[in-house]
Amino acid sequence: MSSWSPQSWRNFPILQQPEYTDKKHLNKIEQELKNYPPLVFAGEARNLKKQLAEVGNGDAFLLQGGDCAESFSEFNATNIRDTFKVMLQMAVVMSFAGGVPVVKIGRMGGQFAKPRSSDFETIDGVSLPSYRGDIVNGVEFTKEARVPDPERLLKAYNQSSATLNLVRAFASGGLADLHQVHRWNLGFAKQNKMSGKYETLAQNIEDSLRFMEACGVTSKTYRTLRETDFYTSHEALLLNYEEAFTRQDSLTGEWYDTSAHMLWIGDRTRQIDGAHIEYMRGINNPVGVKCGPSMSNDDLLKICERLNPENEMGRLNLIVRMGANKVLDDMPRLVQAVKAEGFNVVWSCDPMHGNVYKTANGFKSRPVEGILTEMKEFFQVHKAEGTVAGGVHLEMTGQNVTECTGGTFEVSEEDLSSRYHTHCDPRLNADQSLELAFMIADTLKEARK
Repeated sequence: MSSWSPQSWRNFPILQQPEYTDKKHLNKIEQELKNYPPLVFAGEARNLKKQLAEVGNGDAFLLQGGDCAESFSEFNATNIRDTFKVMLQMAVVMSFAGGVPVVKIGRMGGQFAKPRSSDFETIDGVSLPSYRGDIVNGVEFTKEARVPDPERLLKAYNQSSATLNLVRAFASGGLADLHQVHRWNLGFAKQNKMSGKYETLAQNIEDSLRFMEACGVTSKTYRTLRETDFYTSHEALLLNYEEAFTRQDSLTGEWYDTSAHMLWIGDRTRQIDGAHIEYMRGINNPVGVKCGPSMSNDDLLKICERLNPENEMGRLNLIVRMGANKVLDDMPRLVQAVKAEGFNVVWSCDPMHGNVYKTANGFKSRPVEGILTEMKEFFQVHKAEGTVAGGVHLEMTGQNVTECTGGTFEVSEEDLSSRYHTHCDPRLNADQSLELAFMIADTLKEARK
C-alpha cells in the first residue's frame, strides 16, 4: 500500500471516461470539490462493513437498490421518499417473513455516471457522443448537450448532499418507525393482490408490536423499532470525482472515499491492471465488483487478492450479473474458485443487467419473470455449493413506472410507452419490487428450516 495514493490511479490505463475539451476548467472544478465537505463519514463506512460481515456470514441479508442513473431533472423529495419507502417495504417483508435483519444500501446520492457500450450514439444517420449520465453530459440528442461539462460535477455533489440530508431525516425522523408500516404502501400499489399480501403482513407486524409493547418493548425505548440504518452507494466510474472526496480519517489515518458509504466497479472497468482496481484497493470503504459471464476464475481470484489482501469479511462484495438461465452455467465455477481459495466475500445477485431486451416498439425492457428466475438460480447455486447467498442488487424506483414487463401488475410491451421515464435502463416499480421481496423472503425462510 506504500505505493498507493488518492491520485495513483492516474498512472494506470482507464476506460469509460468522458473527453473534456477544457482541461483547465476541469482541473479548477476538481480542486474546488476537494475543499467541499464530505458526504459521508468514515465511521459510517466502518459500521456498514461490520453489517456486511454479518451478511457474508449468513446472519443478515443485503438489499441494495435504487435508480439506474439519477437525473437532475427528476430530482425532488417525493421521488426520494417513495424509493426509500419501497426499500423499507422490501426490507420488512424479508426481515419478518425471512427471519433475518436486512442491510439497506441505496443506489442514490451519487449514482449519476453510466458506462456505455459505445462512445457514440447514432440516430437517423447523425452520430453524437453517448450520454454518460447527468454528471457528464445531457440526455438530449443535440451537439451542445452531449459535450462533457465539468460544472455538472458540482451540481451532482449539491444534489447528492441534499439527497443524503433527506434520507438521513427519513431514517431517523419517524418515517422508518415500524408503527408506520401500513403508511409505507404507495397509492398505485393498492391496485392488485401484491398490495393485499403486504397489508396482511403489515397487520401481523402491528399485532406483534402491540404484544411487544405489552411486554415493555416500545419504539421509545428501542431505537431499532423507530429508526433504521440506511447507506448510500454508487458505481465509482469517474475517478476524478472520487479522488476529490478521498479523505484521510482523523481517527485511524486510513483513506476513505467520502462520496458514499460503499462503491463498486462495473463489469466494463474491472481490469486487474486498470485504474479502477488501483483506486479501489486503497480506500477502506466496503467495495463491490460486478461479475458477468466473461469474468474468468483467474481474474476473479486476482481481484479478491488485490482488493481485499487482509481477507476481511465485509470488505468485498461480489455482485453477480449473468442473465436468466445462464447462472447455472457461469456462476458455479466462480463460487467454487473463491471457496477453494478461502476468500471471505459477500455474494449478491444483480438480476437486472443480464436480462435487458429490445421490444418490437423500440423500448429497452426487462421481464420480471427473468429477474425472478435469475434470483432463484442464484439461491440454487449457493445451496448446492454450501455458500451464502448474501443479497440482491436492483435497479428500482418508487415511481409508478412501466419499464419492466410482467409481474403481478401485468405490464405489457404495449404499456411501456405510458410511463417510461428512465434516462438509461428500465427499473422495477414498487409492485414488481415487492413481488421479488416476497420471493426472496420465502427462499430465506425455507433456508432457515
